[in-house]
Amino acid sequence: MPYQSIFRPGLFAGQSILVTGGGSGIGRCTAHELVALGARVALVGRKREKLESVQREIADVGGDATIHVCDIREEDVVKATVAEVLAAHGRIDGLVNNAGGQFPAPLKDISGKGWDAVVRNNLTGCFLMSREVYNQWMAVHGGAIVNMLADIWMGMPGMGHSGASRGGILNFTETAAIEWAPVRINAVAPGLIASSGLDTYDELFQKSIRERYKQIPAGRYGTESEVAAAIVFLLSPAAGFISGVALRMDGAVPHAKRIWPHTGNGGKTVPFDGFHLAAFPKVLQGLADN
Repeated sequence: MPYQSIFRPGLFAGQSILVTGGGSGIGRCTAHELVALGARVALVGRKREKLESVQREIADVGGDATIHVCDIREEDVVKATVAEVLAAHGRIDGLVNNAGGQFPAPLKDISGKGWDAVVRNNLTGCFLMSREVYNQWMAVHGGAIVNMLADIWMGMPGMGHSGASRGGILNFTETAAIEWAPVRINAVAPGLIASSGLDTYDELFQKSIRERYKQIPAGRYGTESEVAAAIVFLLSPAAGFISGVALRMDGAVPHAKRIWPHTGNGGKTVPFDGFHLAAFPKVLQGLADN
């Protein structure tokens, strides 16, 4: 069964798109959808074995992907990786800055080292990869960049380092959209998504995750496919007049005012899940409303 995209076949035929964090989760899903739409994808990440696994999956459905091991926090490594992608593909039409990470902790317990690690991974890595793709290709040839945010509105308690870094990405996105035009730079801001990454958190945080769906007006968690579809739209010609925006996809969570006790009417929206290899996270299994 191939990827069930809502976009027309061949939408990205002849294009090359670089996806960071392409070895798992949303990056893996996005890479599969782009390949299903005709793109040749460059998978970038720190762990070769994960990238090779996704490369095999893509080959099994007749797609083409190259793999490039890279620590996006290291400037010289990023420069070399972008040059390597260009040597292999001859062009970079789109960049998906999906790579990032964080760990749950209250602000008072975050060390300087821990803060720096998250900010460098999320914010600095996004900037370095974007800058090099722009300087080495898009400044002359054009293209589109999509950055990864999160539901940072009204604060991000428990993950203040991630919220601060994602807030920086939002401002970077808005600034680059001006300085680098007509290259388009946008962002997606997912809320709670039923992705495999949820299973990597500790037991206490997973318990919190299992309860938080009650605060989502849409009545459920989002899917990897829904995030990928938003990314694909922003990369597509249909978004040709959209730049410098953050597309929130959070089930209306920031609008669920804490002074209003009720969230929705008990129903839920219908999820879209076009990814043929998607696996529901273990932490959410068994919930009645997911």
